[in-house]
Amino acid sequence: MSFLIGENMTGGYGSADILHDCTIGVEQGEIAVVVGPNGAGKSTAMKAVFGMLNLRKGRVLLDGEEITELTPQARVQKGMGFVPQTSNVFTSMSVEENLEMGAFIREDDIGQTMEQVFELFPILKEKRRQPAGELSGGQRQQVAVGRALMTKPKVLMLDEPTAGVSPIVMDELFDRIIEIARTGIAILMVEQNAKQALNIADKGYVLVQGENRYTDTGEALMNDPEVRRAFLGG
Repeated sequence: MSFLIGENMTGGYGSADILHDCTIGVEQGEIAVVVGPNGAGKSTAMKAVFGMLNLRKGRVLLDGEEITELTPQARVQKGMGFVPQTSNVFTSMSVEENLEMGAFIREDDIGQTMEQVFELFPILKEKRRQPAGELSGGQRQQVAVGRALMTKPKVLMLDEPTAGVSPIVMDELFDRIIEIARTGIAILMVEQNAKQALNIADKGYVLVQGENRYTDTGEALMNDPEVRRAFLGG
């Protein structure tokens, strides 16, 4: 069983189910990627795992403990970090203040973690006093990821971390995501750039209409002719 898993999840908003018996999960130190067409339920699956969506069926487990009924705040206390696709920084606050806000659950010294974030994203150290709203899209994403890392999470969940950034910035963000996984953190992310994401993934899930259509290693999915034709542009 995976370190974090949303198992056989069925649920949605109101009476309409968006997820149908959907399962996604990730091991510590690995990168798991959720891909699929628009409207496939990818972001909904992430929200379900993070407790932002009520499930009618299924369960969520973290390190063997069932957390299905826990609030998102309680899941953060358990070691989960979540970076939403939009509205993920406080634009009027400085970079440093954003990072400090990320450490709200910590009672110990956060200085060392902040230095680690600055090592991972050197541009943030340079712009630490600048309002986050003045940064480029890629830099804002770095602030959002850095802020999630300030809680010292065991699992980092990223909803379309490369949305709206240039290919060069995307490659750089993916390099940083690989570095984060190497520290032992489990990374579960939704990505529109399916081909690039599966290239760095240990595990991949292809969702279609809220169901698992394909589940395999990133490499196997990249080499699957059906997956390539239907979801990766041939």
